Amino acid sequence: MNHTANTMRHGGPLRAMGARVVAAAASAALAVLAGCATPVAPPTSSKAELPFEQAVAQATDSLVLQSAPKPSLLARTSAKRSVVLDPMIDAGSAQQTAATQLLQDRVSQRMAAKVESIEVLPFESANLARARYLLTGTMTRLTVTEARSPMRIDLALTELATGMVVAQSSAVARDEGLDHTPLRYYQDMPVPTKDLVIESYIRTTATPAGQRADPYYLERIAAAPVIKDATAHYNAERYQDALAQYSAAGVAAGGDAQLRVLNGIYLSSAKLGRTADAEQAFGKIVAYGISNQQLGVKFLFNPGGTAFWSDAKVSGPYPMWLREIARASADARVCMEVVGHTSRTGSAAYNDTLSMQRARFIRQRLLGESTALGERTSVSGRGFRENIIGSGTDDAVDALDRRVEFRIVDCARTG
Repeated sequence: MNHTANTMRHGGPLRAMGARVVAAAASAALAVLAGCATPVAPPTSSKAELPFEQAVAQATDSLVLQSAPKPSLLARTSAKRSVVLDPMIDAGSAQQTAATQLLQDRVSQRMAAKVESIEVLPFESANLARARYLLTGTMTRLTVTEARSPMRIDLALTELATGMVVAQSSAVARDEGLDHTPLRYYQDMPVPTKDLVIESYIRTTATPAGQRADPYYLERIAAAPVIKDATAHYNAERYQDALAQYSAAGVAAGGDAQLRVLNGIYLSSAKLGRTADAEQAFGKIVAYGISNQQLGVKFLFNPGGTAFWSDAKVSGPYPMWLREIARASADARVCMEVVGHTSRTGSAAYNDTLSMQRARFIRQRLLGESTALGERTSVSGRGFRENIIGSGTDDAVDALDRRVEFRIVDCARTG
């Protein structure tokens, strides 16, 4: 049972012949661009499901090929073309995982190895200021209703000076042997981080070449290298350094409006034992969620029931979370629908019932903090119908499927 509540194939011979023609042209173009670098493998149809390594190679080579004819990229063929890579993410969960980390490593390695004129620089503030191009990437599961369904890889290369996407490519990879475990920061965060900045990053990565990247993301790019460094510190358990970097990101352009920053300050403060600071930071997370009319929180429950997870290291902060949610929503005088979700383990009927029971439990805990919420809250259970991950593994991979959401609604719906 689930453990928590909450989250064309190949064408015919004609197509194959066309693919060989394109492949020959692709190899020739890359050889010229790379200064006699080793030719790449022939690209295949972007809709074919490929092994992961082949899909990455196809998407990366296509990205480079698209950039080759553009005068703005070839104006100084003898000079290195510097690229910075903003860490790639899972587009469904907005998380960095072992698989997205592998993706960005493979893309940057292939790009640098195949094209001598490209220099992939570390994603640092100084390099962001001098780099010509920004590389972004996402992995998106094609369906969450089937375990191990294929993943679409999207890559985009954006010219920083103009904000134009100069190349965009996609490929479909089979989910064979990929590890989708979130990095430590994403395992620990209380609230999913798909905020406006992350949504804008995802849109940028899917933007066709010749169009402008999403401005919301680019206008806030200055904070991104600092957030990346902070998250690396957190994942390495250097919490003091992480807190300093997250705090610095909070004062950078747009940094204070990013859930990654707010979650990071909360988590780092909690790890350092700074209880009051952690509670204040969590209050800001709640305020952000209310202002955006939705707040998803990862509450873990004991299997098959409505009692919080027995390990105090996990569930210890929950009373504070509920207190802050109750206080902020009562102060804002908003009405909320408390929505329970489960992972895919078990029958649909069982999970519908369980998700409703857990939503009711959370509502009762909120009323214990503020009786004023009685007339302004309602409950519903979605079972696993709104999964984000859909793996049904009941572990760190699909923790977002086991969440409780607080949706701001018209008060007429709660009467």
